[in-house]
Amino acid sequence: MDTVFTFGNGPNNQPTSLLFGPDFMFSKLYQLSPPEDLTLAVLSARPLPLYNDEAMWNKAMAVTKDKYGPVSQVFIVCDQDNILQEDFQRWMIENNPTDDVKLISGSDHMPMFSKPKKLCFCLQEIAEKYR
Repeated sequence: MDTVFTFGNGPNNQPTSLLFGPDFMFSKLYQLSPPEDLTLAVLSARPLPLYNDEAMWNKAMAVTKDKYGPVSQVFIVCDQDNILQEDFQRWMIENNPTDDVKLISGSDHMPMFSKPKKLCFCLQEIAEKYR
């Protein structure tokens, strides 16, 4: 693919950032989204930092009741996501149980572009149920 990695700490160390290229974005993130949204995403793309401290990353990303408290958790599954495929999304739900699971059929990784009406309806349902 056309993703570019930057090695800010030298070529013998792990990459420090990545920049998704247009082909990657088309095939993995926006494959079901309108072309104008893909074009805007490509033009707006910026490098993403990569954090190589695994212990820090695991601690920061841990999903616990202490972090969420009484806030209800809902996972929205995007069944055509080419980055987080549905079986992996289901594994995430199984390992970090939520109060509810919603499905947006026919959605890529960017449901706000590929299925905006379905996403809005889904968010409205969640807001009404968990207010």
